[in-house]
Amino acid sequence: MNGLLSRLSGGQPAASAPARVDSSAFDARRSAEMLAGLESADLGWFWECDAKGCLTYLSQSAMSAIGLTSDDLIGRELTEILATGDSDDYDSTSRPLKFRIASRSPISRLNVQVLADKSREVWWEISATPKLDGNGEFAGFYGIARDNTNSLAQSRDSERAAQYDSLTGLANRHRMTRKLGQTLDAFKQSKRSCAIMLLDLDRFKKVNDTLGHPAGDELLKQVAVRIKQLFGDQGEIGRLGGDEFQIMLPDIDDRGELGDLSKRLVQMLSQPYSVGGSRAIIGCSIGIAVAPYDGIEASELVKAADLALYAAKDAGRGTYRFYSSELSRSADWRQRIEDDLRDALSQGQLLVQYQPIVDAKTHMIASLEALLRWEHPERGRVSPAEFVPVAEELGIINEIGEWVLEEVCTQLSNCPPEVRAAINVSPIQFASGKFYAAVDRILTKTGVDPARVELEITESVFVGDLERTLNLFKKLKKRGVRLSLDDFGTGYSSLSYLRDAPFDKIKIDQSFVRGCSVEDNNNSALVCAIVSMANALKMETVAEGIETKDELAMVKGHGATHLQGYLFSGPISIEELITRFENKEFEFKPRGPEKYRAERRTEFRKIGVIHGDSRYNVFLRNLSKTGARIEGMLDVPVGTELVLDLGDGQLAVATVRRSEGFSQGVEFETKLISDGDKGLCTRHRVSPYQIEAAGRPLGALTNSAVTAYTSGGQSMPKAFVEVDISAQGRA
Repeated sequence: MNGLLSRLSGGQPAASAPARVDSSAFDARRSAEMLAGLESADLGWFWECDAKGCLTYLSQSAMSAIGLTSDDLIGRELTEILATGDSDDYDSTSRPLKFRIASRSPISRLNVQVLADKSREVWWEISATPKLDGNGEFAGFYGIARDNTNSLAQSRDSERAAQYDSLTGLANRHRMTRKLGQTLDAFKQSKRSCAIMLLDLDRFKKVNDTLGHPAGDELLKQVAVRIKQLFGDQGEIGRLGGDEFQIMLPDIDDRGELGDLSKRLVQMLSQPYSVGGSRAIIGCSIGIAVAPYDGIEASELVKAADLALYAAKDAGRGTYRFYSSELSRSADWRQRIEDDLRDALSQGQLLVQYQPIVDAKTHMIASLEALLRWEHPERGRVSPAEFVPVAEELGIINEIGEWVLEEVCTQLSNCPPEVRAAINVSPIQFASGKFYAAVDRILTKTGVDPARVELEITESVFVGDLERTLNLFKKLKKRGVRLSLDDFGTGYSSLSYLRDAPFDKIKIDQSFVRGCSVEDNNNSALVCAIVSMANALKMETVAEGIETKDELAMVKGHGATHLQGYLFSGPISIEELITRFENKEFEFKPRGPEKYRAERRTEFRKIGVIHGDSRYNVFLRNLSKTGARIEGMLDVPVGTELVLDLGDGQLAVATVRRSEGFSQGVEFETKLISDGDKGLCTRHRVSPYQIEAAGRPLGALTNSAVTAYTSGGQSMPKAFVEVDISAQGRA
């Protein structure tokens, strides 16, 4: 202490001071004595360094606190002993200590980590003032320090609590919002991309309702672990609240890569969970948006991903969707569905059609599958895939389901007594405590033989209270109705369910039937395995979705007992069925293509085609992963290279392989990929940064974004005649 006190008292030791001093010397001595008192009371520590930044003094109590001596510390550079932190939780925005010393500016309450203490993490808060020698030259710093480890840890914990979810340890909504905004602002300057995935768990509410909220919390923790296992340090993962998660993936814009990640995530999260001794099965739906293509600002990008998530859930859940401008228009339509669906039942807009299920040996009708339809007064027929999820969310699926059951039972009375009808049951409807009572009441009211009624149940009903599910099965069987397991193999069934549940029939999902005759396709082996298992359990099998004769031969060869699909008949009205029954027309002969071919989507929409400097307006007739059929350009030679503008910045390089009049068949240079539903999209898109470089404002892609980008500067006449075929309709 004497070294520092002598400097503070003007250069003379306190003990040899003269008896009489001037007031300035007296004040300096009093200051030194007061500082000595503070130091001895351990209310603060003092330190000093020379002009080179080497430590010349440190309070003995400070050295003792870190277990070192003056020999260990005095003379060493201060930056070898102390350093500013580089963590977000500390002071990453502050200048490094080395810069502070070199700048010779005052230091105020700077948090530094004590590097000299190797045994533990210690933090000090230091302040210092530059000191000058007799010539007014900089001579170093002297200042104070205090241990800040505990208070800084508390501050860090408080900051972490404000940024991280206490249940899963993932980033919370606040942190994800801030991080996404900062990332997009920085990436906008450096012309980089950033993808986000919004993820919503399917059937999570059922787990909460049946197993309790503690089980739901445990399930969320397990979900978080699985997500982290898949993504690791690849991106930022957050829980936004409830069962909604967000994943931010910098520098990824390849939708093929994002689709693969999404498929793996859906599969991983759909694997069974063990929660409190019970088995739980959930799924997830994912919406994907990529900046700058789908949004420039954070709020814009999140809205795009949210629309894609809704589209994934509407598509039947357990899948993913990429954002497209079409989804914005679909969102308006969805709102219209919500507004109109409540009145659809009371206004007689709902109806039931039937698809025949035939005996595999005779092709005679064995049963019917009842299919719900909605005839919207303005939009025409609305797909159940569009309105059933909405009915479930609005809480009116039970009412609609009961109406369908009563309608089918009533119409069965006009059919031959040997014909049964299968009715799809929503998992939400099945979970209702009133389901059995409704079935019993409708059977009694209509007087139909219960053995003619078949309830089609999906595997998701096994999530949660398995004992209740099995008891309900037993009551239904005792009442006389038949039970069918629908979409078998698309979830994660346990064979114990089949052992315990009294199913009469297993329906082989059409995803296994489709393409089962193609070489190197495992679907055939899967169909064979399912049929063999069903035979062993004395259950019937229905192969769904048969569309070609080679598929028919394959499933019949594997022993499926019943067949269903457009090869025999699509859904038809009850009036047409009754007419057939009256005419004794019970056989449905297979009519359709001989062989399976890669799925093509029939379309009729305008797109742009670019050839050289020219742009043509054509109609897209059909689309597959490998090619398309277009109409609207006359006599285009085979081998001509074209670029198809599929909208939303999607450009597909293609070569004409067939050409006849105004119709061309083209093959893509790079295969299209699935958009997660039934659509197709390109892996890459024209970047808004490229469009900005061409002189247009930076903004998210629109359906016509590339039109202006590729339409200017035409200097040569068009090579081909453009033909307007819009008047020819959809023939």
